[in-house]
Parts: sequence; structure tokens; C-alpha cells
Amino acid sequence: MPDSNTVDIAVVGAGIIGVACALQLARQGQRVVVIDPQAPGMGASYGNAGHLATEQVFPIADVSILKRLPAMLLDPMGPLRLDWKYLPRALPWFMRLLLNLRPANYRRTVAGIRALNEHSLGAWQRLLQSIERPHLLRDDGSLLVFERPESREAVDALQQRMQQQNVPVQFWSSTAVQKAAPQLSDAVQGGLFFPGTGHFLDPYHVVCELVAAANAEGVQFLKQRVLEGRLTPDGVSLITDQGPLTTRQVLIACGAHSAKLTAALTGKTVPLDTERGYHLMLPHEPQRLPFAVTSFERKFIMTPMDGGLRLAGTVEFAGLARPANMQRAWQLHRLSQGLFRQDLSTQGATPWMGFRPSLPDSLPIIDRVCDGKVLLAFGHQHLGLTQAAVTAQMIGQLVTEQTPISELPDQIAYKLDRF
Repeated sequence: MPDSNTVDIAVVGAGIIGVACALQLARQGQRVVVIDPQAPGMGASYGNAGHLATEQVFPIADVSILKRLPAMLLDPMGPLRLDWKYLPRALPWFMRLLLNLRPANYRRTVAGIRALNEHSLGAWQRLLQSIERPHLLRDDGSLLVFERPESREAVDALQQRMQQQNVPVQFWSSTAVQKAAPQLSDAVQGGLFFPGTGHFLDPYHVVCELVAAANAEGVQFLKQRVLEGRLTPDGVSLITDQGPLTTRQVLIACGAHSAKLTAALTGKTVPLDTERGYHLMLPHEPQRLPFAVTSFERKFIMTPMDGGLRLAGTVEFAGLARPANMQRAWQLHRLSQGLFRQDLSTQGATPWMGFRPSLPDSLPIIDRVCDGKVLLAFGHQHLGLTQAAVTAQMIGQLVTEQTPISELPDQIAYKLDRF
């Protein structure tokens, strides 16, 4: 265990958020340790869709979720699934979600997501440039396609809503889609192209490169589990499965697992739940698409990566304890059938499931509490990868107690005390 005299900040969580924050803090002269029971990047950061989703400024749920609730409970393969056994535990979270769909709350959520997303691409470009790995991100846009002529009205309405939020978006005809992605089926009627987005060639490799840069700055990575924590007159005392660690400050950035330690240190119970996400990796399909493509009707995304084509998406509410239903991952391949001129190969395919940390207002918590002893960076739902670099900048700002600078979002929207 590191000596308490050699640690300024302990970061709990070695996913993309925690690692990016650790690197930022180390570069600011802080002595940092990162604590996680898994190797860095082996949680949700390992298997996300790889899409830099700056266009996704709207929360996943809207008022139509009430109409979809019966299907969520009854269809185990549906794009939005609620395990009926988990319903009693999920119900309070869903009630909060519904309250946040009221117009004023919904507008606050959209403004908060948009503020982070507007700065995310630039923050990532600067971060990757600083570690001399800019090639890990392709900032060549993404595409939302539709197949049914009757979907055109809804797609047009979505384009208008996005334009109202200053999201760069272009309508592409079927001809434009075929020219850019010729392997897609002729059934595709057109789509929305988002030039301000991009995709990562390997999200896990991005974490590894950030870890290497953090190591070079003196960051230590401890493969340990934090069991409990308490505030002390001089900082924070953490108890791990390998002994105690005392630090001046702690940053809680362990995603869907953040609620327990937050409650122990702050006394605040946060309504954190997990949207379980699945992917299916197709190693023999690396060249099918030039950029990430999402299906409007089928509601999943396909991202080309160094290791193949990753099919990802779906939302499942079933908590942290229930085993994965990998049929949901294989369902992604069934959803892809008919989208291409020739069906995708599943040879060597591997399924995966991970936990997205979600709060009922779809905004993360990025905050400094308990007289500065506790920092918080979790709850980014589907946008953890997208918002990691800008979150790290904001945490660095909070540690130095700077007045928020104009290039970064206003911190007020992401405060812990909103709950």
C-alpha cells in the first residue's frame, strides 16, 4: 500500500472516466493512485459502442416510455427491457425518471447533456494529441439510417429538434447513403449524417494508452476493492481488501458501483441504477462500414473497429447482480439481417455485457463536496466514453478550485445536491 504521505488523491474506478481524470490530476502535480478490483478498462469501458456520440443530446427516455412499459416487461429481446423480477427495485428510479420528463426538468437535462457534448470532441482531440495517439479517434462523423418510407416524418422531426439544439446534422438521400456506405441494403431510404461525431478504433486500447501516459506521470494503479470509507480531519480513510489507505482527497468514479461509497462519505443516497448494455463483436467484418451507423427502426449501432465490426445497443434494467442474458447480444446480429446486401458473418463472434451508470435525470454527477475531500464523476449513462475527456478537465478544475472557465460547461447542472 502507498504511504499516506505519498498520496494526494485516490481515484476509485479505473474505467475511462477514472483513468482520464487520474492523468489530468497527475499533470496538475497531484500524487495519484487509482483503485479498482479489475484491471483498468475492464468494466463498461471495455465493451462500449465506441461511438463519440456528441449528437445524443436527448435522454434515452421520453413520455412514450409509459406506452412501452408493457412491452418492456414482456419482451425479453426488446430494445428497452425491464426484468419483471427487478421491477420492485427499479420502480422508485422510474418514478424519478418520469418526474424528470416534465417540461422544465427535461429542458434542463437536454441543456446539461448538450453542454458536455459540445466540448467533448475537442477535449478528446486535445487529450489524444497530448499522448501522441490522435489516430485512435476517427472524427469522420456517423450516420442514422431509416428503411421504411413512413419513418421519414419522424426522421425529419428529429432533424428539426437537433437543429434547434445546434447539433450539426445533414439529411442524406438514399443515393448519398449508398455512395458513402455501398454495402448497406437498397432498402435504406436515407438518413441523418452527423459531421461532429466520430468513433474510436478500440475503446479498450484507448484506456490502455491513457494508463501508460498516467504511469509516466507517476500514477499508481492498485488492483484492490474498496470496502468502506470515512472522512477524517485531514482527508479520507479508505479500507480496501488489502488494507487501509489514507488520502487527502478521493475521487469516486466507479460507474454503476459508485452509490455505496458516495453514501458512506457524503451521507447522500444517490438514485443510481444501471442500464445493462450488450455488444456482439464480429471479427471478420472490419471493412463493412466507413463510420458508425445506427438504425432508426432497429435501434442499434454498428461501429467499425480494428478488431472487427461491433454491434451494440439495447437497454436492460436488471441490476448489478443478475447474470447476463447473452441472447440479447446475439439478437443484435438478427437485427442486422437485411440491413446489408450480404448478411454479416458471425464466425468467431464474441458477446459481452456491461453496466452503464444511469441517474434518472440522465445527467452525470461532477462535483466537489465535503470541504473538497470528496470529488465525484459518475452517472454518465450512455455517454461515458463521449464525455470522459471533458469530465477530466472539469475535475481538474474542481481540484484547483478555479472559477469555471468559459470553454467548459457550467458546473451547477451536475451537482450532487440536486438529489
